[in-house]
Amino acid sequence: MYFDRKCKITFICHGSTIFSEEGRFSDMENHPPINENGVEEIERLCEYLKKRKVKNDVIYTSSAMRCIQTAKYISKVYKKMFETVDLKPRRCGGFSGLTFENIEVNFPDKLKTFINNPEIPTPEDAESIKDFVRRISDEIESIVERNEGNRIIIVTHPDVIKAAICSAIDVPLTSFNRIYIKTGSATQISYFKEWKSLIYSDYTPL
Repeated sequence: MYFDRKCKITFICHGSTIFSEEGRFSDMENHPPINENGVEEIERLCEYLKKRKVKNDVIYTSSAMRCIQTAKYISKVYKKMFETVDLKPRRCGGFSGLTFENIEVNFPDKLKTFINNPEIPTPEDAESIKDFVRRISDEIESIVERNEGNRIIIVTHPDVIKAAICSAIDVPLTSFNRIYIKTGSATQISYFKEWKSLIYSDYTPL
């Protein structure tokens, strides 16, 4: 049936890091870790999950250290272990470690291509936004298919959540960079048989 829900996913963005606070691109797995602000963000989010009584059957996390650190806090709330899944951030190539400001000053033409041409890998050694969104969509669909009827939490990266939103509600990929996902935030998407619904996005407990 049209309104038969397959599963519900609450995406948790990892806690703040020195890179996220400086607005740097990063595709590294083992650096940087969540910082003191990141711990505070996730502690507030855990309190939100408790107060809202957000139900959960399975916890997944991306494999980066900052995600696993965050998942450990979520795991304590539900008193259950988490499992890693293949939801790595977009491969940034030569942009890794740079800010938008760095790129605008040093590579203005590449920045225009990155924003306006999602099908082109920018820089050349990076993953295109189009390929990234397809990769994330395929992995999430696989998770949904093996979790029918479940309520899932996935701890992951801002760009992964942006990709999930684009795929779920058909956001044009040229608008990918207009979606903002804060660290320590929650985004929820319901997956139905024939369609998907964005319930809320980028919610950050105060």
